[in-house]
Amino acid sequence: MPGGGQPPVPPRKNGRRALIIAVVVILLLAAGAGVWYLLRPPPIPDPEPAAEQLAAALQAGTPAEFPLTMETSASPDEQYASVFEQLVAAVGEDAGTVAVKSVTPLEEGDGGTATATATLAWTWPVATEEAWEYETVVQLTYPGPADGEAGAWEAAWNLGVLVPGLEAGERLAVERTEPVRGDIVTTSGETIVGLTPVHRVGIDKTRPGWDTAAAQLGAVLGFDQATTDDIAAQVQSAGDKAFIDVITIRDNDPEYDFNAAMAIAGVVGIPDEIPLARDRDFARALLGTVGEATEEIVKDSEGTIKPGDMVGLSGVQAAYDEQLRGVPGLAVTIEPGEDAEGGESREAFTIEKKDGEPVAISLDPETQLRAQAALADFGDLASAIVAIKPSTGEVLAAASGPGSEGFNTATLGQYPPGSTFKIATSLAMLRAGTTPDSTLPCTATINVEGREFQNVPGYPQSAMGDAVPFRTVFANSCNTAFISQHQAISQQQLHDAAASLGLGTEHTVSFGGAAAFGDVPTEASGTEHAASMIGQGQVLATPLAMATVAASVSAGHTVSPWLVEPTGEEADAEPAGDLTADEAATLRDLMGGVVQEGSAELLQDVPGIVGAKTGTAQFGDGSKAHVWMLAIANDLAAVVFIEEGELGSTTAGPVMHKFLTGS
Repeated sequence: MPGGGQPPVPPRKNGRRALIIAVVVILLLAAGAGVWYLLRPPPIPDPEPAAEQLAAALQAGTPAEFPLTMETSASPDEQYASVFEQLVAAVGEDAGTVAVKSVTPLEEGDGGTATATATLAWTWPVATEEAWEYETVVQLTYPGPADGEAGAWEAAWNLGVLVPGLEAGERLAVERTEPVRGDIVTTSGETIVGLTPVHRVGIDKTRPGWDTAAAQLGAVLGFDQATTDDIAAQVQSAGDKAFIDVITIRDNDPEYDFNAAMAIAGVVGIPDEIPLARDRDFARALLGTVGEATEEIVKDSEGTIKPGDMVGLSGVQAAYDEQLRGVPGLAVTIEPGEDAEGGESREAFTIEKKDGEPVAISLDPETQLRAQAALADFGDLASAIVAIKPSTGEVLAAASGPGSEGFNTATLGQYPPGSTFKIATSLAMLRAGTTPDSTLPCTATINVEGREFQNVPGYPQSAMGDAVPFRTVFANSCNTAFISQHQAISQQQLHDAAASLGLGTEHTVSFGGAAAFGDVPTEASGTEHAASMIGQGQVLATPLAMATVAASVSAGHTVSPWLVEPTGEEADAEPAGDLTADEAATLRDLMGGVVQEGSAELLQDVPGIVGAKTGTAQFGDGSKAHVWMLAIANDLAAVVFIEEGELGSTTAGPVMHKFLTGS
């Protein structure tokens, strides 16, 4: 070779062959592993998600949506509906819940199969604070893969999945036991409202003569034509087998001829017992009524009250409905199938009923009846009498007259209080330095920013002048004298003085029923503030609020009136407000002058009379007036309100005299 070098060595054929063989082997091994991977059986799924799916299907009432293994041709969904029909109706379609409590570890079987056991926790909220809770056990089976794909867990279906021990054909029955409604009683235990035998009188369309019964029944019961026509329309529109409730009549009620009603073809009287007061009109607006729950009440109760339940609809009956209503009992039983012979029902779950508790109120029946009798002549006008025992705050009477037409004028009717508010104005003036002997100008008229104010018609000339003692001004209720102080007394001072007397403020002790205590604005100017000085403008009061004013003056401190006896912290609470004993004594002295020489002289013969105050508040075009009178006699503070009258002294005064004397 040129250069003397060695010739090149040719590659070794054996080494190349070995390398090729090695690569081929590696490729074959990898391919084998891939084939094994691709052909291996899929893993067994975790049974817990399957159990969750089953629980969801059961909660929805559609168990057939989950794969089931069956030993019968019955429809699982139909069986579910049949078993739980009454329970769902009792608690609501969305009320029952099903949750997975536990799932056992799966056990593998032959051919890629597996088994597991799920425990399901069922909850049915059958009462407000109590639920029926139980557990059922379900056998889960995994049948293995299919066509190389993972299979699905299946559940073994039987009625025991729904309720432990439930057999074929059995179902649940639910029976609700109504509690006895609590009575409304006096604080001494005398029953005011209790279960009273009645007859629900109505027209039964399954009986001959129903088509002419409405007209005859209206005539017998004394209904007007509009009411009779309305009943007839209800009868015509009702179903073929309907019973149309017309009226509930107390047994032996002298107002209605029950026997004559029963003699009408198609009319039926169904015996019943419902909570009623001692007579039809006794404190009805205050005590309220009981009737079938409205849709709104059922909805707001969040399951506590069911359609058809009897509940308080107004007054004390509504305010204390939960206490009075009690808690229904509930029995869930397993009933045998229709084809079962000799089968007996067995108890699954029971809640004992809890009868309602009585509510004690402060009304004194004799005082209440006396108040109602005093208002009996006011059938066309709203009216009220409220009487409070100042030493305790007990409301002894809260009567709304027949002209109130069922509205609770006594505790909810808000009107300008007129000159009765001068008690609060006087307190503000006393706090600003006025004394009973201070002199004020009592003129025929007074002008404030272009508006002329004057005294009530017939105001005595003898009580007028440029320098009239405050006690005389108060006794005769001189509007112009009080208004003359509108620049010296601010609206805030009026508000504060009224609050000290329990008017226009919240009380630390709850009244125990629907009540309002009026409103005295903290801001007003010009003519509005001037009008506030004599209880008009934007000042509002209820008869309850003005009786509270009188009671506070009598007691010597701010009184919080109550109808339902306070308990707990309320019972131990100190009297609220900042009225002092000296201030109250001066106000009592001023109110005494109203009886001795002023607009309430007709009360001079009332035993134990301490003082009074009349009030006349013009409204509308000024030609009409609300009339008031407050009075204190012994340990009694009372107010009379009449929606429209001449003067407090001439219209409300005689009513107050009749109430206080009983004649």
